[in-house]
Amino acid sequence: MDTHQNSSTLKEGFLVKRGHMVLNWKARWFVLLPDRLMYYKYEGGKKDSSKRGTILLAGCVITSPFLVHENRPLVLRLQTNTSEEYFMEASSREERDDWAACITTAAERLRSSGGQSPGSEAPAQPQRKGSSSLKLHNVNLSQVVDSMYDVHSGIKLTSHMEQGSSFSNCFSGSAVVDWLVFMQLTLTRVEAVTLASALLEEGDIRPVGVRSVEALRNVALGEQFLDDSTALYSYSENLTKRGSVKAETSLSAVELSGKVQKRGYLLKQGHKRKNWKVRLFVLRSEPGYLHYYDPSKDDLSPVGGFSLRGCLVSALNDSGVPSGVKGKVQGNLFKIITQSDTDYFIQAPNKQEKMDWIEAIRQLT
Repeated sequence: MDTHQNSSTLKEGFLVKRGHMVLNWKARWFVLLPDRLMYYKYEGGKKDSSKRGTILLAGCVITSPFLVHENRPLVLRLQTNTSEEYFMEASSREERDDWAACITTAAERLRSSGGQSPGSEAPAQPQRKGSSSLKLHNVNLSQVVDSMYDVHSGIKLTSHMEQGSSFSNCFSGSAVVDWLVFMQLTLTRVEAVTLASALLEEGDIRPVGVRSVEALRNVALGEQFLDDSTALYSYSENLTKRGSVKAETSLSAVELSGKVQKRGYLLKQGHKRKNWKVRLFVLRSEPGYLHYYDPSKDDLSPVGGFSLRGCLVSALNDSGVPSGVKGKVQGNLFKIITQSDTDYFIQAPNKQEKMDWIEAIRQLT
């Protein structure tokens, strides 16, 4: 995960941010500059080149800790001078306190120098024009997808032609918007596009054909989904398998009883789909276990974990793509092989973090 830190960067790393429109939590890569905090999305183990948003720090106020969100004790709140609120969750108390201190220091320097740093540009707005008042409170995206997928009342799958090509088992963008409004899941078509864009970003639905793929690639966040009868979409491939995959084995209280040695956000490659996701990793001793959590979920139970007894952990070469790793993921990778011969490929935010994690895990194997 090469971050190419520039000289004016004060701090960077993963935080889990609450969305502005759909109030869900997403891991984002944050970069703190002297006058602004920028955030990016990670895709396939790499930071995307387009900013997802910019928060100007002039006149901002930090509240940390911000103990309002149940199950999320490590949140800090940033309030801008226009009273806009941002909620961000760190991986540990130390990280939260460090982010709060660094942002506060930057804001105080701006205050004493009379405002913005020279050369400041206008912030990239994370919101769609005209939707600033929109808040889709407590929308459960997986329930929306389940309703869409319902055999009786869901969206009907049909075949479509686009530019001479035939696509089966899909639906148009306008059919999704029609259905969301008809089912009263949203009040307006604008809200429906926002909700459908969230489903697209989650990977619950995917673009099919030229128009929808191009929109996803080129248009600003919030306008990724097209309310158009010629833009085609389909369900993600893993949706049909939903419910058929049993959870690995239920985690015993003993596994989670050890002393926490280390916590942090790392990228993990999935075992089946080989996609990279940000996970909160927690390393415990006595007994030695490594568990990982989905930071977008409020559930406090791990989504996976394994005993460190008999594990082998090794750094992977930064040149080229190591065997078993999918995509153009390079740099700061390490691999854990469990006693039962399961391979875990993990990517750290930087070289130092990679070495720290390897060392901490080795002490417990």
